[in-house]
Amino acid sequence: MTAMAPGTARWLLLARAGYLLSLILIPLWLLVIDADSPYSLGFRIGLLIPLLLPAVGVLKGKPYTHAWSGFIASLYLLWGATSWWVAPDERGIGTVVLITLMTWLLASTYYARHRGRELGLGLKKSK
Repeated sequence: MTAMAPGTARWLLLARAGYLLSLILIPLWLLVIDADSPYSLGFRIGLLIPLLLPAVGVLKGKPYTHAWSGFIASLYLLWGATSWWVAPDERGIGTVVLITLMTWLLASTYYARHRGRELGLGLKKSK
């Protein structure tokens, strides 16, 4: 495997940090802070399943996983932004969650791009 450039390593570190903080804060928000939610506990736990899907690939630094994990981050961004808007009493945690999700999304995107170029991955151009 080829060595990773320092800039790429920084994107990986930021992406992992954003993902891990999201992995902590989103369940905290869903299960503890918003415990009086009208949704059942089973439903709220089910909402966490997509968050776990990219865990192995993100932590191992696989560029392909970082690329598609942005779709999952985007789903939670939509949920977080909507919750931030409709629940003013939860804007503090909402703001922090949105920042961690944006960190995860943007850093993963840049990491996938830079690491993919280092490894020679990508779409082949047709002649």
